[in-house]
Amino acid sequence: MSVHDLGVYCGRMPELIAPTTRLHTAWLEARAEWGPGWHEDGFGLGPSDEVDPPAGFAAWVARLTDQSDPAMDFGKHRCVYRWIVESDRVLGGIALRHGSDDYVRWAGHIGYGIRPSARRRGLATWAMGRMLDEARVLGLDRVLAVCAVDNVASVKTVERCGGVFEGIRDTKFGPARRYWIDL
Repeated sequence: MSVHDLGVYCGRMPELIAPTTRLHTAWLEARAEWGPGWHEDGFGLGPSDEVDPPAGFAAWVARLTDQSDPAMDFGKHRCVYRWIVESDRVLGGIALRHGSDDYVRWAGHIGYGIRPSARRRGLATWAMGRMLDEARVLGLDRVLAVCAVDNVASVKTVERCGGVFEGIRDTKFGPARRYWIDL
């Protein structure tokens, strides 16, 4: 059984796409549903990113695109960003961090977020399965997934995708559960 068979997605056919300025309004709607802050993983949004004006959004998308391009030199911080989209509606984001920097060591290789109205439909498991395929293509043999200790939905997603619990460690955001997924 492949990871794609593990959580059957119940809904229209979603897509994983590279970040695009074409979906500026749709992305802002998704962010508004989450509320203020840059707490949703998977989008690569930093505290200094100004995404409301079109020029700021375009600069942010360009940075994400550059970090995903193997031809660009970002040193140890390498990341592939994808948005989970259905009928031009941004449902979430997922990131595959494949560098060797400290961020990967404490935050993991994969981070994702699903907007509240799109949760409980199998999207996270579906998207993670596809990003694990991408990790294999990149030559990774195992992937670290990290989530807050009280995030039951993420625990279930990671375990459905083959995550083996390593333990709990403190991070700058509080204690986190750590899982390894062998590819």
